[in-house]
Amino acid sequence: MSHTLRERMALRPDIEFGPFRFLEALPWLVLAATMRVLAFSTPGLAIIFIAFATIAVLNAFIVVTQRSIELTGGHSGLGDLSTSESFRLSLTILKWTASLMVLAMLGALALGGKAAPLMLLGIDGMAFAQPTIPAMLWSAVIATLILLMIVEAGRRAGRTSLSAIGPELLRHGVWLLAGIAALTASYVALGTLQDIVRDILVEFWRNSPLNQLFKNLIMFVYIFSFAMLRLWMTLLVLTFALKQSYIRAR
Repeated sequence: MSHTLRERMALRPDIEFGPFRFLEALPWLVLAATMRVLAFSTPGLAIIFIAFATIAVLNAFIVVTQRSIELTGGHSGLGDLSTSESFRLSLTILKWTASLMVLAMLGALALGGKAAPLMLLGIDGMAFAQPTIPAMLWSAVIATLILLMIVEAGRRAGRTSLSAIGPELLRHGVWLLAGIAALTASYVALGTLQDIVRDILVEFWRNSPLNQLFKNLIMFVYIFSFAMLRLWMTLLVLTFALKQSYIRAR
């Protein structure tokens, strides 16, 4: 008998500090970070590794969305999905989101935009820092669309699509736009903090007499701490905005 998501989540410990409540996402974020490193080190295969990193971040986002909805007092049928149903949901969301990102990239190329490749990193930016504010804004938009598709899937036993969330976009548009703006600002602030910490760690890396193993461990903690924090922040900002929209609509 397959276990539902709700049953699997009941097995994990209750942790008070916000980002650490989403430890279910850690394996996916480890995989995503590994794929990013491989993409930068082997440019010839970068597109393949980036694709795997995107899939990993998306699954991390889906895994913790149910928990985030519960933290804001909401309810979703996601907890009743079996493992196979959750996997099919992930593929469905990936299909629609990837299609949108490719179209956005082609549109940016047609307009002569140099940042067109960043359109493919919309999902990646939900967990990892992006180099420009427009790229951060794009990640916030993608995160919003994915959240709405996940919520829709919770209502329709795992079925969702971009067209299905159209009415929700119209109904909650004002609050979702506010959420996107707040999330983009949060990405900018967190990116600034991450740059400061990175510069400190780079200096430490160059001058510290510590063993290389300890240096690697410190960098590991740095990468995944910010990835977990960014993912946590993404979900809480957007679920809060969506919840406020429902409350105000009553």
